[in-house]
Amino acid sequence: MALPAQSAALLAAAVAVAAAAFLLPPSSRLSWTPRGRFADMILANATIYTADDARPFAGAMAVRAGRVLRVGAYESVKELKGRHTHELNLSGNVVLPGFIDSHVHFIDGGLQLARVPLRGVRSREDFISRVKEATRDKHPGQWILGGGWNNDVWGGDFPAASWLDDISPDNPVWLSRMDGHMGIANSLAMKIAGIDRSTNDPIGGAIMRTAEGEPTGLLVDTAMVLMFDVIEKVSTHERREALLRASRHALMRGVTTVVDVGNYFPGVSPEKTWQDFSDVYEWAHSMQKMMIRVCLFFPMPTWARVSDLIGKNGRSLSQWIHLGGVKAFLDGSLGSSSALFHEPYEGDPGNYGLQVTDMDSLLNRTSESDKSGLQVAIHAIGDKANDMLLDMVDKVVDLNGVRDRRFRIEHAQHLAPDAANRFGKQGIIASVQPDHLLDDADSAAKKIGFDRAERSSYTFRSLLAGGAQLAFGSDWPVSDINPLQAIQTAISRKPPGWEVPWIPAERLSLDESLKAHTISAAYACFLDHAVGSLSERKYADFVVLPSTSWDDFAGDLPAHVLATYVSGKLAYP
Repeated sequence: MALPAQSAALLAAAVAVAAAAFLLPPSSRLSWTPRGRFADMILANATIYTADDARPFAGAMAVRAGRVLRVGAYESVKELKGRHTHELNLSGNVVLPGFIDSHVHFIDGGLQLARVPLRGVRSREDFISRVKEATRDKHPGQWILGGGWNNDVWGGDFPAASWLDDISPDNPVWLSRMDGHMGIANSLAMKIAGIDRSTNDPIGGAIMRTAEGEPTGLLVDTAMVLMFDVIEKVSTHERREALLRASRHALMRGVTTVVDVGNYFPGVSPEKTWQDFSDVYEWAHSMQKMMIRVCLFFPMPTWARVSDLIGKNGRSLSQWIHLGGVKAFLDGSLGSSSALFHEPYEGDPGNYGLQVTDMDSLLNRTSESDKSGLQVAIHAIGDKANDMLLDMVDKVVDLNGVRDRRFRIEHAQHLAPDAANRFGKQGIIASVQPDHLLDDADSAAKKIGFDRAERSSYTFRSLLAGGAQLAFGSDWPVSDINPLQAIQTAISRKPPGWEVPWIPAERLSLDESLKAHTISAAYACFLDHAVGSLSERKYADFVVLPSTSWDDFAGDLPAHVLATYVSGKLAYP
């Protein structure tokens, strides 16, 4: 029997409402009303790269309650426009999913923004001048802290305490190298730390010395803990301010989610990372000051505590704070000659690098962490360190069985032959930092020899070809948070001043690089159900770029973003 026209119209409207309701996340359906079928915002006349293979590009997107309601052609989206819907006409501007930085030391990065900036310093004179400038507003006894220096850019000579003593006789100084695995102290700082010629090197570290045996002021890897133990403690207020400063900096670069691997280092108390969680992140969440999403990794020695926390609260404390897993270290860094290699460093036949963690202990803790369901991330830079971890993962799988564990190797900078294929076969995430190659390209051949550097360094293409998932990050404050630059670096592999790419066979395409900073990065921390692509029901985290067409964007990647949105709300500028 045919329905009266009025009844048919009412039924059609009801069906439309129900269909629109189904597009929303479950949490939003409880308060569903007819008016609620409309979008809060519609992006129109846009060039939207979704990072979703099911629909790679779109011209419009509807957002409701902070999530993507619909993405597609404008004709399919405009029906969701109501009286209160804000329509944003982008005139063709390119829109990307919010970038995910897969490896940061977030609060330390925020602190570094307010300290002595030494990144890019190209001479001893400039180095000394910047430290001298920092002493002018310091009272006697106040610490002068900073970092980012790279001796390779001024010829390779390491700084020494003698560079600093005359300009800072009343202030202890500690300045970390750009890779975070080495630092320089002045003589006053060493005196406070009790470091002299009779001080022994700690396991997994080194106190650099003159030919006469006197400490030069340089401390490598676990030896830095001698300085960390005496540096004046950063107040909770300062660390909270650092989080807010870091968040604003990330949003300016289009980053809407970060994986914070904390400030833990072998020999450093794991409690520091837990204090950041309770005193900074939980505070910011309770005060509604969170600006971006964070996925937190905790020191592996505290795996049982992390497991208990997840057992009580689940993996997501809210849309802002996610509990990722645990992190550990196996070696140091190339720049500090402490990355662990199968062959020795050039000109230093007895130096193969440093193994900073006992392998039996690492295996036991990794196995227990994995058995409890935690995701595991371990730092490895040298080819031997990476091989040791690949072997260890096989043992963990034998012990605990096959499952979707998404084991992460952080950095994976130098790989032995066939190691890239093992990443794919074992389902291991390669958490890599493209901009590190800008710092290493000039020095790698000097450190490990031209042939070794050419066949083993930053093998992005080989990793993808072997079936690995790539997750891009910055390691901030080691390198700056700058996804657009990192993407350009992965595509071109041209360090400053180079006419040709470094190891051109390892270059990536634009699409591959974008995915490594979006959907693949989300997969790498078990957040691909919520972020990483502009897909229906995911959070509406996106960036707007100055490029007004895809050809414009692909031909000349912009250096900045115009705007960053988190949950459909403008977060920058």
